[in-house]
Amino acid sequence: MSSIDNDSTMLPEETIMNKIYLIRNQKVMLDRDLAELYGVLTGNLNKAVKRNIKRFPEDFMFQLNKEEFDSLIFQFGISSWGGVRKLPYAFTEHGVLMLSSVLNSERAISVNIQIMRIFTKVRQMLTDHLSLKLDIEEIKKKLTNQDKNIELVFSYLDELMAKKDNMKPMRKIGYKRGGEE
Repeated sequence: MSSIDNDSTMLPEETIMNKIYLIRNQKVMLDRDLAELYGVLTGNLNKAVKRNIKRFPEDFMFQLNKEEFDSLIFQFGISSWGGVRKLPYAFTEHGVLMLSSVLNSERAISVNIQIMRIFTKVRQMLTDHLSLKLDIEEIKKKLTNQDKNIELVFSYLDELMAKKDNMKPMRKIGYKRGGEE
């Protein structure tokens, strides 16, 4: 374990996971949440980003529009946003990783490592979930085929039973013993 792992800045995984949102079909973290985790003011975080804006293309960071922000507030019941003057910035996993090159405090480095581990864990959980879903679909297909096969077997059995019921009694063949016909 490195000294970062033992650092007192270690945050519970749940604290970080609860700050990852799905916006524009991407897992993102908002500037205000990242600033809180890093122990800096949101304005200072955004100033550092703007000073290094070339490091943050749109697939690393984007600003929420009014509808996305309103939906976020409604969806998650975020009430402590107060009088927000600017719409928040959302950082994708790559954007959060890039923040580590912009914010260079010990706490920022430590928290960034944790966030990257959580993003990796979330991605793995999604992969596991997808794999499980595919396995379930495969089982469903097999069961559907089994149902068809069982129906076919019963159909053949019904035909055989119908033939047996419609068959004329067969005359016995073979040798007659004394007194039998």
